[in-house]
Formats: sequence, structure tokens, C-alpha cells
Amino acid sequence: MQDKKYKIFFSGIAGSGVSAIASFMADKGHSIYGSDRAFDLNPDHALKKTLQSKKITIVPQDGKGMDGSFELAVFSTAVEPDQPEVLKARELGVLVMTRPDYLAEITASFKTIAVSGTSGKSTVSGMLTFLMSKLGLSPNFIGGGRVKQFKTTSNSGNSLTGSSDYLIIEACESDGSIVNYKPQHTIILNLALDHHAVDVTAGMFKTLIQHTKGKIIMNADDKNLAAMVKKSTVTFSIENPSDFMAENISFKPFSTDFSVHNVRLTLSIPGRHNLYNALSCIAVLSELSTPLSDIAAVLPEFQGIERRFDIHLNDGKHLVIDDYAHNPHKISSLMETVRRLRPRVCYIFQPHGFGPTRLMKKEYIQSFVENLRDSDHLILLPIYYIGGTASKDISSQDLADEITSRGKSAEVIECRENVFHVVSKYDSCVIFGARDETLSDFTREIARQVQKY
Repeated sequence: MQDKKYKIFFSGIAGSGVSAIASFMADKGHSIYGSDRAFDLNPDHALKKTLQSKKITIVPQDGKGMDGSFELAVFSTAVEPDQPEVLKARELGVLVMTRPDYLAEITASFKTIAVSGTSGKSTVSGMLTFLMSKLGLSPNFIGGGRVKQFKTTSNSGNSLTGSSDYLIIEACESDGSIVNYKPQHTIILNLALDHHAVDVTAGMFKTLIQHTKGKIIMNADDKNLAAMVKKSTVTFSIENPSDFMAENISFKPFSTDFSVHNVRLTLSIPGRHNLYNALSCIAVLSELSTPLSDIAAVLPEFQGIERRFDIHLNDGKHLVIDDYAHNPHKISSLMETVRRLRPRVCYIFQPHGFGPTRLMKKEYIQSFVENLRDSDHLILLPIYYIGGTASKDISSQDLADEITSRGKSAEVIECRENVFHVVSKYDSCVIFGARDETLSDFTREIARQVQKY
């Protein structure tokens, strides 16, 4: 569907994955319409204005914007099958596809580089796209996270159109659609509990590997991936021998210096997890015949992804950070990084969804018990819920009770306004959680509040 220009409707267009595809297709010259309940609730939504500046037509999510002139209607997996637009599209005979299915179709037209793993996909896909752009490779990009340096008034930062045949995507395992991709090259960053049990996700990764035409780039330090490493696998690591191993590592508060094959590199975003992310990009670029010296020249310029260790305040005394961490592996990586920076931190976490919280309850608790110091405090906000039929048989209080029973300081605060009194006792605060865009606004307000003390 790349040569002919189509009229396409995107339902749930405010979602990070859907907005990326819609923006990408608009930039490729297609006529794009879209709707989202978030825009109905907030007509002044910033993303709505960004999409409209790209000449994307936004209509209410009531079915009235759908007619027979559309060649295709793409639906977010968050849009329920009984919603008016779904019913109207089927009634009119408009071709209906889910976002993952449509993305899989798009990838077939490119030399796709699929970025997979239970953590780090957004950062790696954004970093790789940025580096390839700086190196003159002109990639295409459909992501989830917003690359800070791609953001403009007409680009949210989660897509990019280039002149090459390369397309970089996040191959997410959450909805199982990862098995439908047939990429040129695949990166597998790590394997841990997130949306599915580890063995279930491992099965999806194995299928993706089988569908990959070219190189498999894999983390040689990840124990859960060890059985998938073959002789032809291109590996990267910090600890175990690999094709691209980081050496002479110097972790600094907000950056990391390291060497690969005796070439010195600097990464301008902090943490051990981001070093792994950078190594995966170095491995891919090297396999594409890019000299390490050229990579070293542009790597320090990458500023990261929005809501990935976003520093809202760092005035010498106060430090306030916003982050997307939401599964146990991401949370542990975040807290490990923050521990290097400050001796006493107030963490504020909003679990996302009753299903994920139920699935990862034990691992959530373990992550906090292992990473909270005696000087730290954890505030749990209520589980993020945006509607639907989820069973509400678990709460943030269930997590807090077990965390405190194991000797750590934690509490649940139902109302965000009541958080300000607690954080006033701390110079350093980290706010984290997925999906809820208002967490960034909340972080900005916390930054303003802590400066008063």
C-alpha cells in the first residue's frame, strides 16, 4: 500500500503506536483521518494539534466520521469491537485492520529492522534512527517513544520519513503480533516478565528469529536469551565475551564512557541499561558497514526519548525525574541508575492496568524490596485505569502492604495533591509509570513544589 495514495481512518489515533503510523502515512502523502476518546475528552490535547498541523483530520469517536470513501480503517487494539466506528466500518464494507496487522503489512515494503525485547525498545529504535540519520543513511521510523530531537510542531517525535529502504520499528510482544513480522534484521535486547510469562515471550522471539532474513543481534549477557544464541548470531555485552563488548566502562551521573574494539565512545544518557541499548545500535550499524569511528562521532549527540529519564529539575540541590518504567526489569534499572546519583529518594509509581499488576505483583514487590534503601520512600498511586472490563481484584494497597511487611518504606496516596506534602521532605523525586501522559504534567508540578522548600 505504498505506491497508491489511500484515504485511511485511524481509530484510537492518540495512542503512541497508532499516532506514529498515522503520522508516517500522512508524511508519505496519504489522506489521513482519525479519532480518539482522549481528544473528545480534551479538545485542546497537544497531540491533536500536532496531528492537525500535519493535515490529519480529527473527528469525534462516535462513528459519524466514518463513511464509504475510506479504503482502510485501522483500529487500535484498545478500541473495543462494539464501538460505533468498528460497527460502521464493517457495515460499509470498509477494509478493517488492527494497528499491529497494518504495521506488519507496511514493514513488508521495506528493509525492516525490528527492535524487540521486554525493555528498551523505544530507546533503541529511536537511538538507531537518530544515528542512522546523522550518518546519512536516511532511515524511516515508526516507533512508540518520542525522540526528543525529532520533535517539531508537526512531529511528535515517534515517526520519521526517510529516502532509504530502511524502516526501523518497535516489534512489541504485548499483543502477540510480533510473530507476523518478517524483518531484514532483528535486535533482541532482553527477555523478562512483562506482558506474558517468560516462556511465552521466548516462543514469540523464536518465531521472529525464524522470520528474519538477515542478521540477529542479541544481548549475550541475558540468561533468558542464552538458548537462542547461535553461531551466526551477532552479540553485544558488558560482562560475557561477545562480538561487541563494552570495556573500560566509566558510569558517570548523567553519561557513560566506554570502549568497543579499542574505540572510545560516549553516551549522553545514563545507566547500565542504556549502555546495553547503545551497544545494540553499535552492533547493527557495524553490521551495516559503518566504521566505529563514525559512530563514536555522532553517539554523544543523542539526547534520548521523552519520559525516559526526563530530568525536570536539577539545580544542584533538587533532582526531579520523569520515567516510563513500568515493568519490574525497567523499574530495577531505573532505581539502580538513580542510586548512583542521590542518597535519599522519594519514588512515586503508578501501576498501569489491573491485568499487568496482577501478572507482575510478585516481581513488582521484589523489585522494590531489593532496590529501596532505608533512606528511600515509595509512594504508590492508584492503578491507572482508562475504562474497559478489567477485573479490579488487585490494588496498589496490595503491593504496599507486602513491601512494608518486608521492612521498606511505602504508602498509597489516592489523591495526587496529597503527594506534594510528602515530597516536600525530599530533595530528589522520581515519578514513573506507563501510558498516562498526565504523569509528565504531575512531574512538572512536583518540580515546582520541591523548589519552594
